[in-house]
Amino acid sequence: MSTSSLYLRRRLTNVLAIGLGCATALFGLFFLGWILWTLISRGLPGINWALFTQMTPAPMQEGGLANAFFGSAVMCALAIAIGTPLGVLAGTWLAEYGNARKAGTVVRFVNDILLSAPSIVLGLFVYTLYVMQTGGRFSAFAGALALAFIVLPVVIRTTDEMLRLVPVQMREAALALGVPQWKVTVQVLYRSASAGIITGILLSLARISGETAPLLFTAFGNQYWNSNVFTPMASVPVVMNQFAGSPYESWQVLAWAGALVLTLFVLLVSLTARGLLLRNRISHD
Repeated sequence: MSTSSLYLRRRLTNVLAIGLGCATALFGLFFLGWILWTLISRGLPGINWALFTQMTPAPMQEGGLANAFFGSAVMCALAIAIGTPLGVLAGTWLAEYGNARKAGTVVRFVNDILLSAPSIVLGLFVYTLYVMQTGGRFSAFAGALALAFIVLPVVIRTTDEMLRLVPVQMREAALALGVPQWKVTVQVLYRSASAGIITGILLSLARISGETAPLLFTAFGNQYWNSNVFTPMASVPVVMNQFAGSPYESWQVLAWAGALVLTLFVLLVSLTARGLLLRNRISHD
């Protein structure tokens, strides 16, 4: 085969590969745009002041999702409060002490399994472990526990990766000055990896904010305003799941509006995480 024919063949292969890649990307973007357009066109008419100030209504009545927004905020905050400290500590152990031990490999393997575990399985686990042991009492705390199991592996993985990216020279320099190991971790390593760790926490928050299956088995739901975390509490994903499949138009409008608000919240959290990573990269450059 001559050089010119080989060159032509490679050019055609390259053009074909690029064309197929662009077509695949456009195919995915088309359906993504279709989904977003449907969400905006159906959810925007339900966005009003009553959506954020009134309780979930009875069938064929007007109302809002104030109690559901409050319940989602409470359970997500509790889940982050439970999962973040445990995840940061576990990730620190993996990065600083687990590399030279077989236990570290086992923990990373188990964490990867937990990271990819279906959320409904985690919800059933908390239902068996907590709800059934308390006499079948659904509660916001049980829902937060289920969401914390989703937060935990994300924070562990992010903390582990970010701490391992910190140069070894920074550890050695601090230890050479006589700084205790715990101060090296807190004042040197955490400061260097703080942007990445916070990004992992924000991404886990974006993930749990739309979870429905774990809350069906734990928090269950509540039509009224409730601030007691040890009793059933409403949440936006569960209300959306209930209202979207109902025959009542008013409930369907609320479901689409809640979906739009939830999507905008996830978008905002994701953009914040991206901004933190970008700022950290620019500061290091």
